[in-house]
Amino acid sequence: MKISSILSTKSSRVFTITPDQTLADAVSLLSEHNIGALIVLGDDDQVVGIISERDIVHKAAASTDVLAYTVGEVMTKKVVIGVPEDDVMSVAHTMTERRFRHIPILDENRLIGMVSIGDLLKAQRDQYRGEIDTLETQIMAKDD
Repeated sequence: MKISSILSTKSSRVFTITPDQTLADAVSLLSEHNIGALIVLGDDDQVVGIISERDIVHKAAASTDVLAYTVGEVMTKKVVIGVPEDDVMSVAHTMTERRFRHIPILDENRLIGMVSIGDLLKAQRDQYRGEIDTLETQIMAKDD
């Protein structure tokens, strides 16, 4: 299964923020949309980072004035990027091993979506459920 199949089941809307916005802005967007991460876009609409709940919590542990920081000061700058042709199992492995929960998906350097570890697990669960249903149908047909 490919990442493109997951994207086809999700809204195409990706929530973004700029590096010069504050963490207060980021927290507001995360809360408003009930999401765990925002893609950070530079002036040319290229991905320059990602800011997650975890990034904000780590900064909050080090500073009492956390909401005054800019996104650019706190964001993760080395972003692992996926493409629609990536295999779901490979992406899940990378996310698990590198311990991150969101991956932006680009197509020809254009942001087209974001997938979470939850999206990957749901897709795998649904695939396995389909395989089980097929096997059960085949077994029942042999018993007749």
